Parts: sequence; C-alpha cells; structure tokens
Amino acid sequence: MKVAAVVVTWNRRVLLERCLEALAAQTRALDAIHVIDNASDDGTEAVLSSRAERDPRITVHRLLVNSGGAGGFHAGLAAAHAAGADWIWMMDDDTIPTATALEKLLVALESYPASHRPWLLASRVDWEDGRLHPMNHVAVKQRFHKEFLWASAARGHLSIRSATFVSLLCDRRCVDHYGLPLADYFIWNDDVEYTARILRHQPGIGVPASVVLHATRTPYGTHDAAPDRYYFFLRNQMWMLLWSDSHDRMEKVQILQMWLLKSAQYFLRRCWRPAVWRCYLRAAWAFLARRPRRQGEPPSCDVFPFVDRPIHTP
Repeated sequence: MKVAAVVVTWNRRVLLERCLEALAAQTRALDAIHVIDNASDDGTEAVLSSRAERDPRITVHRLLVNSGGAGGFHAGLAAAHAAGADWIWMMDDDTIPTATALEKLLVALESYPASHRPWLLASRVDWEDGRLHPMNHVAVKQRFHKEFLWASAARGHLSIRSATFVSLLCDRRCVDHYGLPLADYFIWNDDVEYTARILRHQPGIGVPASVVLHATRTPYGTHDAAPDRYYFFLRNQMWMLLWSDSHDRMEKVQILQMWLLKSAQYFLRRCWRPAVWRCYLRAAWAFLARRPRRQGEPPSCDVFPFVDRPIHTP
C-alpha cells in the first residue's frame, strides 16, 4: 500500500513545521507528502523549499491564490490521487499527529476482510489539554449498514456518518467514484459534505487509538467564530442542504432544525454588531445568487490554479 499525506497550509509556517516533523516521526513511514501552499506570504515557501530538499518524499504545490481549506483539499486530493497513492491521509497545517496515528489507522483498516474494508478512517482529535476538540466531532452512523455498525463496534471502532479533514485517511476509490471535495465552499462544511456523500453508501470508521492534536489557540467550535468566518458556515450549510445529495430527506430535516437553532442563537447573542447583520445578509445573498459548482464541474483555472498546471477533476 502506498500511503500519501496531504497537508493544506496558509500563513502558519511554525505550525506547519510541527506538523511536518510529526509526519516524519510516524512509526509507519509515509510514502509521499503533498503540501498545498495556499499562496502564503509569511515565509512558508522558503520553509517548504528547505524541507523538500532534505526529504524527497515532500512535493510542494503552491497555489496562485488562497483557495481556502476546501480549494486546498480539492487540489491535494487530486495531486495525491494522480501520483498513484492507494490511501491519502488528509490534514490541516495545525494537525499534529502522535507518532502512532497512521499506524493505528492502518491496523484498524487491516482488521476488516478485504470485501468489507472501510473507505474512510478518522482519528480521535484532541486539543492541547486532552479533551476532544469541539470542531472535529464525528457523526455516528445509525441508520445505514447495520451489520457494519456491529462489526466496527466489535473491533472497538465507531461506524461514522461524516467526519472532518483533520486526520482523515481516504481510499483512492473515493476519488474514483465520488470525485473531489467542492472547492467553492472555501472553508467549513466542505469536509462534512464530502465525507457524508461517500459514507451515505460506503462504510467508514472512527479509530479511537489513532490520536492527533488540533493545535488551535483555543478549543473553539464553529459557533464561536467571528462573523466574517461564520458567514461560510451559514452559506455552506444552506448549499449542502439544497444542492448536495450527501444526506437523505430525513437527515436534512434534522440538520435544518439544528442549523436554525444554532444560527438564531449566534445572531441573538451578537445582533448589536453591524458585522453580524452583514454576515447574515451576505450569506442569504450568496445562497440565493448562485450555487456551488456541481461534482464533475472543474474549478475555473483563474480561481484555483497551480503554478505549474491547472487542477482538473478526474
């Protein structure tokens, strides 16, 4: 098995170095490391050039513009898939895997017969103090593939319905059958939409023995974000509910109920701030004015280009 890591970075070179050092220290060595640099201007390019000289496994893909986490993972998954990786381990630059994180994912994978192996495997994501990071909870699958639910429980795993890109091991078949994450999401919910789209039909597991640190400054969740970032949550959640087939009708009703409750709470706590009003109006306008490009529609090269070649959706 050829396993490649995909790391998406933007202007966090200190955290990126910690992430790359943790990848180099894995007890199961990686075969390749693809770093997607979202047009950083803080010296990241020099750091990556130096790292790539010392470690031939590292390939740097520098985007001409900051395409957000969604555009970065779109590009990274495409690059690793094109390079022949069998499994692709995805993470942000502030993900610090423990030394056995990858090994534990692969041990979990190989505990299943070949005909029933999961397509996605997610690590446990902690914050600095050891508690679960509120940004990276997995959703547990309850209604689909009940036999696999019991099979995964017997092995000490969770049968999952969706996960985030903070330490997600992805079978190359995901790209073959379901394409790439939707780059138009920019940040937030691109990972939930993509993983839920796959896991609606395929098995996936959460592996408690595989642990990574999500080294954010505080253990914040989506609803603690500033208005300029919360805008993406509002818009992308609406996009996912209307345009994506990641969830069935019953699930979408439940998601809509939770979205209405949480977004109303966020607004009422901060409605005295003009930035919050602008956030909600921008999200409503973006939702009504356009849709994200559908699966199979390649991103336009003037928005998400590589320096050396454009991104193409397989």
